[in-house]
Amino acid sequence: MQTLALQLTTTLVDDAIELVKGFGRAVLTLATAPIERIARACDVAGVLEQRRADRRAPRQAAASGGRCKPRNCRWSPFGGLSELT
Repeated sequence: MQTLALQLTTTLVDDAIELVKGFGRAVLTLATAPIERIARACDVAGVLEQRRADRRAPRQAAASGGRCKPRNCRWSPFGGLSELT
């Protein structure tokens, strides 16, 4: 059985880690906001919105447990070039 001191310590550490992660996300969002604004203004064909929609959609290869094609794989260095072909 865990002691109360151990439970409090682990809870405080977990909360501190989440707090730091939240501050990091906020700083990152503030730093990249001007870049995102410029990118959205230059996105005439709607490529950025399509990429965001593709990220939210479930992947067939991951759902079926099979292997994905090299260019369509999430970890592929050429994955961003798939809309060019």
